[in-house]
Amino acid sequence: MNLRTRLLIIGLLALATASAQVSASGSRIKDMARVQGARSHPLYGYGIVTGLAGTGDAPGNKATRQSLANLYSQFGVSIPSDSVSSRNVAAVMVSAALPAYARQGDTLDLTVTSVGDARSLVGGMLLITALQGPDGKVYALGQGPLTVGGYKYDANGTLGQKNHPTVATVPGGASVEQEPLHADLGKRDNLTLSLMEPDFTNAARVADAINAAFAGAQATPTDNGGVTVRVPASHQGRFVDFVRQIEGLEFQPDAPSRVVVNERTGTVIAGARVRVSSVAISYGDLKISIATDNSVSQPTLIAGFQPGVTTERVSNSRVDIEERSGATLVTQPGGTVADLVQALGRLRTSARDIVSILKALKAAGALHADLIVQ
Repeated sequence: MNLRTRLLIIGLLALATASAQVSASGSRIKDMARVQGARSHPLYGYGIVTGLAGTGDAPGNKATRQSLANLYSQFGVSIPSDSVSSRNVAAVMVSAALPAYARQGDTLDLTVTSVGDARSLVGGMLLITALQGPDGKVYALGQGPLTVGGYKYDANGTLGQKNHPTVATVPGGASVEQEPLHADLGKRDNLTLSLMEPDFTNAARVADAINAAFAGAQATPTDNGGVTVRVPASHQGRFVDFVRQIEGLEFQPDAPSRVVVNERTGTVIAGARVRVSSVAISYGDLKISIATDNSVSQPTLIAGFQPGVTTERVSNSRVDIEERSGATLVTQPGGTVADLVQALGRLRTSARDIVSILKALKAAGALHADLIVQ
């Protein structure tokens, strides 16, 4: 055994040991659940982007011209909307996410999208825009230069484009003006944890981990997606500290058996515990080739002087049928999808054939997992 082989084995053993340690430590409740009510709120608004180098909305866009006329009127400039030029201006929609416990003066990132026929937002400046929630109240004001991750240039029928130049961002471009309504955390005596992936087993394990860590706490799973926790007397008035300790608790999550396949790219992703029943798999490939040979029949010199004798074009077609030897694979009891994919790979099975075989296994009832085809 050479040095390179020894180093490879040592590296694999170290990787296996690290994986076992991570599996034994489990996952934090913070990564699997969130406190119900602590969520972000969507904001949106209608705004105007200026400073575009002739890539804004077309002059015939009535909505943009009317918006500019309304803007001018706020500064004492009265001008009909038909006289407004909008080639350097674009009408946009602005969106942001307001955190649950945002404070006045906090900044938010903005996403700006064109709603007209602007060709590009590169170099634009978003004018002050009111961002409102679903209740119609204004919670933030946005303004700032746009950051566009693409471009679009065209001249004389030649077009060059990268990504989507009609979508832009304004990092930290909004300022929170009104705080969202939220309950007083210091006075709460109970809370509800919402699992990001609803599962009855995980809900019960989260409740068990909380009850084992806190004396006097009563954690009860209400359904597959929620766990109700009563704050113990020792943590009354210290709600934030109690939640911090809960989020740091670890438990062993139970993941459902799933196999995700992408037919476009041939990607197959399966969990380590996805099992395949004992089954025989046989597949082959039939290749048909049709070739045509064109030739010219030229008359002889003597026959060429006879009337009615001309040069003729002759086409000869042949059909070749090649049936490649198929392969047969028998899976063993207790085998996994990973074992099956490796075996098919050794047989030089294409990725798309592997996807088709997995779909056939699911139809035959031999694949004990949910098959998700993208």
